[in-house]
Amino acid sequence: MKKYDVVIIGFGPTGGTLANLLALHGFSILIVEKEKSFYPLPRAVHFDDEIMRVFQTIGITDKFLKHTIINKGTKFVNSKNKEVLDWPRPRSVTENGWYPSYRFHQPDLERKLRGRLKDFKKVKIMQNTKVVNLKEDKSSVKIILENVNNKIVKEISSKYVVGCDGANSTTREQIKAKFQNLGFTQKWAVVDLILKKDKKELPDRTIQYSNPKRPATYCRNVGKRRRWEFAIHDNESEKKVLSNSYIWNFLKPWLKPSDAFMERKTIYTFQSAISKKWKKGRVFLAGDAAHLMPPFMGQGMCAGIRDVSNLSWKIAHCLKNNHSDKLLNTYQSERYSNVKEYIKTTAKMGEFVNAVGTSNITGKVSSTPDGQKSMKSIKPKLGKGLGKAQDKNRGKIFPQFKIRNGKSLDDKFSLKPILILSKEIKENISSKLNLIQSKNNKDLEKFFKNSASKAIIVRPDRFILSSCKSVKDFKSYLNKNLSILV
Repeated sequence: MKKYDVVIIGFGPTGGTLANLLALHGFSILIVEKEKSFYPLPRAVHFDDEIMRVFQTIGITDKFLKHTIINKGTKFVNSKNKEVLDWPRPRSVTENGWYPSYRFHQPDLERKLRGRLKDFKKVKIMQNTKVVNLKEDKSSVKIILENVNNKIVKEISSKYVVGCDGANSTTREQIKAKFQNLGFTQKWAVVDLILKKDKKELPDRTIQYSNPKRPATYCRNVGKRRRWEFAIHDNESEKKVLSNSYIWNFLKPWLKPSDAFMERKTIYTFQSAISKKWKKGRVFLAGDAAHLMPPFMGQGMCAGIRDVSNLSWKIAHCLKNNHSDKLLNTYQSERYSNVKEYIKTTAKMGEFVNAVGTSNITGKVSSTPDGQKSMKSIKPKLGKGLGKAQDKNRGKIFPQFKIRNGKSLDDKFSLKPILILSKEIKENISSKLNLIQSKNNKDLEKFFKNSASKAIIVRPDRFILSSCKSVKDFKSYLNKNLSILV
């Protein structure tokens, strides 16, 4: 029986990102995908600075960046086409070292993720294969696989299994986890087009049409790609809505058939839901297998990548040391509240687009003297998990500071946590630790001052594990946290 360190079920962006993060450690990985081949059409179209930082960790940003555009933000307009809310995304680099918002074409990303995996000899991919059964024992999971075409069945074994297999997850079914509906369910048509020529009169940013008669969304995507989405009424036939005549009639205010090629048209049920259970023993859920959200904030794929960024280093720690349910249980506890806040905020945005909600979508809406309303993005902290809840720095993302020779601090991160010390701590520290001294770095010293700390531990996913307030307490602080450092 073939044995692996990790089996990943599903080879979309979430599964591809997880495979890359784990492959950096040299683990043996099998990716199981039920589809026969690569899916070439558009799906996800947005990601943010936090996600680009994960791509930077993997090592695909240099090649992938040319396939993206910087997103300028979103405007909400009412049925009279008057702006009622602005969600600007400033064209300036954030603390994560990247722009706040990007547009992309999902097949471009998947090609880069798959291309990077070719650099790792211990990664194997089995497409056209489905999972029939998962059975766990104390030290591994037995997996029954079936070839979709010839029905040949084989059994393999893995120390861990992660289901990144989407909304209709077989993995979720196998561990008997149930979705909790969070209230938003609505059918929308999604139409992707490629312009035949430039249409400068089309908006250069996302527009949400808050109209009770026909809520709709327009997306400015990469190159000549454009997307329109619109709600479907209960009494409308899905077949009729997807007819070319119906779609071009809807698009009449912006385009005529000679202006663009229709690449894809489909119907989605936009949902807000979250799995009550993300883990059973050595089996985990990530991405759409664990949660679903409407697309109004463009955070669906982002949430899945945050999942695997959190989970990958914890699995890696267990593979290199010993299995720890205590550590692995923090995956759901830390991610659950974070993604739930995104889902609830997205649902509020959906209500606003349907013209039934208030503009107070995030609690971060401000008004100018002339009555213009503007919204800021949310950045939820991690939920309860590693580190002490009373530590105000714990669970916040650590900035990507520049250090000597123009390099970024992320270049110093290895595949395990890192200890960063203020210049006031002059102790001799074990050479086993990944260590950075803030001496002669104004940005780091400013961070220590603003965070009222003398030392911090940053996890491989760039979140702060814990902070130490005084030089006096440093030794006991280090001893308490040493097990997760080495």
